[in-house]
Amino acid sequence: MHGLAGSTADLWATIALVLHVSGAIGAATLAAWLKPRFGRLGKAGHATSFALVVTALWSLAEALELRGSTGATVLEAIRNLSWLLVVYRLFADDGRHDSLAPIRPVLFSLVFVELLLLGVDLGVAWIAADPGLESLALGLEVMLRLLVTVGALVLVHNLYGGASPDARMALRWPAAALASLWIFELNLYTVAYLSGAWPREIAALRGLATIALVGLLGVGATHGREALRLRPSRAVTFQTFSLLLIGLYLVAMVVIAQSLAYMGGNFAQLIELIFVTVAMAVALLVLPSRRLRSWLKVTVSKHLFQHRYDYREEWLRFTRTIGGVGPEAPPLGERVIQALADVTSSPAGLLLMCDEEDGPALAARWNWASIDGTGNLGSDLAAFLERESFIADLDEMRSGSHVDNDDEREAPALPAWLRDDTRAWALVPLIHYDRLVAVVVLARPLMTRKLDWEDFDLLRVIGQQLASYLAEHASQEALAEAGRFDDFNRRIAFVMHDIKNLASQFSLLARNAELHAEKKAFRDDMIVTLRSSSEKLNALISRLSRYGSGGVDRIEGIRADEVARAVIARFNGNRQVRLTECEPLRAIASRHSLEQVLVHLVQNGLDASGPRSTVFLSVVAEGADARFEVIDSGSGMSPEFIRSRLFKPFVSTKSGGFGIGAFEARELVRAMRGRLDVESREGIGSRFIVRVPLQTGAIGASQTQEVA
Repeated sequence: MHGLAGSTADLWATIALVLHVSGAIGAATLAAWLKPRFGRLGKAGHATSFALVVTALWSLAEALELRGSTGATVLEAIRNLSWLLVVYRLFADDGRHDSLAPIRPVLFSLVFVELLLLGVDLGVAWIAADPGLESLALGLEVMLRLLVTVGALVLVHNLYGGASPDARMALRWPAAALASLWIFELNLYTVAYLSGAWPREIAALRGLATIALVGLLGVGATHGREALRLRPSRAVTFQTFSLLLIGLYLVAMVVIAQSLAYMGGNFAQLIELIFVTVAMAVALLVLPSRRLRSWLKVTVSKHLFQHRYDYREEWLRFTRTIGGVGPEAPPLGERVIQALADVTSSPAGLLLMCDEEDGPALAARWNWASIDGTGNLGSDLAAFLERESFIADLDEMRSGSHVDNDDEREAPALPAWLRDDTRAWALVPLIHYDRLVAVVVLARPLMTRKLDWEDFDLLRVIGQQLASYLAEHASQEALAEAGRFDDFNRRIAFVMHDIKNLASQFSLLARNAELHAEKKAFRDDMIVTLRSSSEKLNALISRLSRYGSGGVDRIEGIRADEVARAVIARFNGNRQVRLTECEPLRAIASRHSLEQVLVHLVQNGLDASGPRSTVFLSVVAEGADARFEVIDSGSGMSPEFIRSRLFKPFVSTKSGGFGIGAFEARELVRAMRGRLDVESREGIGSRFIVRVPLQTGAIGASQTQEVA
């Protein structure tokens, strides 16, 4: 037993040594650091530095277990007097040492008591040891220490509590440091008074008070002390508060159980067991309740924070909700509702999109399975929300308490379906550039409260952001629709281009018929031309649905040389068009589409050339391709025109042209798995090269491949 007691005493002595030495090092370091920076603590700078030096010396004396010695007693008295001086200098720094007359008498009284205590300690140390006298001296010392400690705490309280809001910014850290020192001393001497003996275990921890004192003063002396505040997040605070309630519940349960056990007599265990069972059942029902969690959240935000919302967390949550992507992400309308509902903890909501004629109508819902009525808000109320940017508390609108007799901007009446459904709680307009895009109806949260300015500001800002998302989404849909119309118009333009060519042929045929109708040769040629034009018109009708995508009817094995000769024949023996090379080749292509491309290229060559210039057509084998060339010596094209305008639809250099011939030609060649290239120089001429695959095996007429 003696060995165990000795081991425990050694342990506490080691703890006291470590803590006091740490406190001494910290105090001395801070005193040295403050020497060139006295101004950071105002008029109390020099006094604080001196008090830290004395505290460091006292801590070393305590570490060496010199308590009770003359030196340690004197150092402790000087330490206490030094910190009282610091308190007075802090009052002087705030300018209240002259206006608050009771400060000096209290301070002088505490100094007198401290000096009296020093005299008692020194007198007892000089008198011969007597157990009775030592016990009496300890009781007197403890009472005087308690008096000094309580008085010092009162001064610190008045120092901080009576300061102006601006002065508190500078006083909070020094006041907290001094309070930590004297609160520990108060507990130490209270235990000593109640036990009648010196509590060595608690006294061994006095170094902790010194360390706390030094740490808080160091924080207060730094440059950023005004901005340094303890700001626990709302999540941590809510969880801590929840744990505190659970702890209080458990403590209360234990106290009641013990009381029942004390009063229960022979049935003590049975009563205690019944109580614990009922209490645990209540806890399992109440603690997981969403209503309880909502109440805790509202209570904590209302009483522990300056602002109801943690704006950083709200914005991060909003971004995560509205930015949801992937196959499992809800539609944009539902995400818009949820983003607003999360702000007010609303369990459901509706999205009403604006309509040009009837006002906002129901477009999406979130956790709102059924609703009465059509879901239309009405044009009058929508115009009011747009004009006033008004966030409506529906409870007030139902009761009429929102109406101000002096306010001429009274909101129109609510529609019946919204007025009668008490689940509807608030209306939030989504406004983009002063135009109402949509309205969100929020359902009543579990803990209903009155909306205030902070709710309105946050809902209005988030509503504007959501309105921009909805407006952008609507613009994208409109752009896609315009693209579909553009595709349709492009198809029509292709049709008009081909019809224009056929019309030109018919017009030429009609003019020549007036002059040569009596000639048999002309009539024979007219029949051939009409048959060819009829075939082209039928092909045009069959390909109408594929225009705009560059589609061809089908690709098959064809005679490339025959296609070239057919193109020459199309120009009625025009001497400006010549076939230079014509190798007998078989290619894989659509005969009609390939002929249409070559006719277009030859015609363009004629249009770009003079009346005596020649356009050459050739077809030769080149590797695995059949190579068609159309060469003219016309005006040519610039590299910039070829790069940015030649194959761009609806751009033409011809008067009355559609600007789709080159684009259509390239798309048709691509559909035949070929390639169209162009080489040109201004003032010299152009070369168009069409490559289509050569046929590598025999392909019969029946072996064809449909191409979309």
